[in-house]
Amino acid sequence: MNTGPAGHRRETVSVYCGHTHPCSYLPRRSAVTQFVDPHQPMDRPLYSSLMDMGFRRSGEFVYRPKCRACDACIPLRVNAAGFQPTRSQRRTWRRNQDLRTLTVEAGFDPRHFALYRRYLAARHPHSDMNGGDPDQYRHFLLSSWCDTRFVEFRLGRILLAVAVVDRLTDGLSAVYTFYEPGHPKRSLGTYAVLWEIEEVRRLGLSSLYLGYWIPECPTMRYKSDFRPAHIHRKNRWMPLTEWRGFEQSQAAQRPL
Repeated sequence: MNTGPAGHRRETVSVYCGHTHPCSYLPRRSAVTQFVDPHQPMDRPLYSSLMDMGFRRSGEFVYRPKCRACDACIPLRVNAAGFQPTRSQRRTWRRNQDLRTLTVEAGFDPRHFALYRRYLAARHPHSDMNGGDPDQYRHFLLSSWCDTRFVEFRLGRILLAVAVVDRLTDGLSAVYTFYEPGHPKRSLGTYAVLWEIEEVRRLGLSSLYLGYWIPECPTMRYKSDFRPAHIHRKNRWMPLTEWRGFEQSQAAQRPL
């Protein structure tokens, strides 16, 4: 496979597909994941090129869905310079101005891990990740080659949330966010995304990569709330609102 879209380094990398397995997001569906050869030397320019092609990182691995009969997982990135918060997002931003942020090097921190466990137990009790295993946590979030940072959101000395972000040549990748489940009015997940968009702007970069938007999955629909956004379809990025399935996806989210 050749990488190297406009603005990125061109390079040939090997990819392979894993075995068919149950989909983690949509019931009664099977999934296939395509991986970049784990022996491929990886750096920021190559990783950024792969992100531009719809890949993501999980631990040391760079992957994308390659399902034979389904294309429900849609890569989405937010145009940081043009971002226009909704009224609700502006309220969330104001509500959390009493929090301070601290960006730390990626690594295992027992306080982060304890918060991660509480988050999974409350928000994703049936998830495969909800095992409380430190090694699983490390293998999911950390890598030896990526420029990753953990962003702490604190109320005084109290740790409320952690956002895991990767630095790219053209932006940031929001890898994962976990937070204290006992503060629903703060909308900490939304606030973390808003902070990341602002950080992209501060760094003079262009995009926040939010991963896979899955309109059919309730826990993955929120990503289209941050606009303007682009989605990756048929080997190119296009404005979210120009996709022919956009209106249908929005109608599915509206309450009856």
